[in-house]
Amino acid sequence: MAVKVVEDMLADLRAPLENDPAANGWLEVVLAYPGFHALVAHRLVHALSRAHIPVLPRVLSTFARFFTGIEIDPGARIGRGVFIDHGMGVVIGETAEIGDGCTIYQGVTLGGTSLARTKRHPTLGRNVTVGSGAAVLGAITIGDGARIGANSVVVKDVPPNATVVGIPGRVVLQDGKPVIGTEARPRVNMPDPNAPLIAELSGRIATLEARLAEIERRDASSAL
Repeated sequence: MAVKVVEDMLADLRAPLENDPAANGWLEVVLAYPGFHALVAHRLVHALSRAHIPVLPRVLSTFARFFTGIEIDPGARIGRGVFIDHGMGVVIGETAEIGDGCTIYQGVTLGGTSLARTKRHPTLGRNVTVGSGAAVLGAITIGDGARIGANSVVVKDVPPNATVVGIPGRVVLQDGKPVIGTEARPRVNMPDPNAPLIAELSGRIATLEARLAEIERRDASSAL
């Protein structure tokens, strides 16, 4: 168990160096990256929790939240090489599971929708990216390589390699290809799912305005 914890910590140390261009070496990560601090603390706390040690894991996780701004329940299962970028306001629930290589940005909630003592938090596959402020709620599964857009609210399963945006979250890209009629734009991976609807409404408004203008012209001609 101790060897696994150390190996996981080393993988967590490599993750910022591989994924954050602002990282200037391992020493900076060790001293100044709250996401790394939160994960290291959780590795130790989770080991105590699995050993069925009462109270202490919860107390230690509370201290970790105070110092990092990141709340991870002792029961959450987190894979190797996870990168929590910035991290302030991140909340990870008790039965949440996070696969290897995931990236989680600030303000993310992996929350539950049930009060039952059962699996009630999401499962993230490998290499999932969850954007700032997103909420992934309930005992749902996010497939490997999926991307959750910033501030999205996801309450249903997401297939692998899909991109989800919006409230509620909707799949807009699957394997890099649009699935709702939104044309892919260069260097943009998070298309707006409401854009086609807004364009359609704008067209209808323009048609109605043209008809109204025609009626006003007829009324003016009749008055003369």
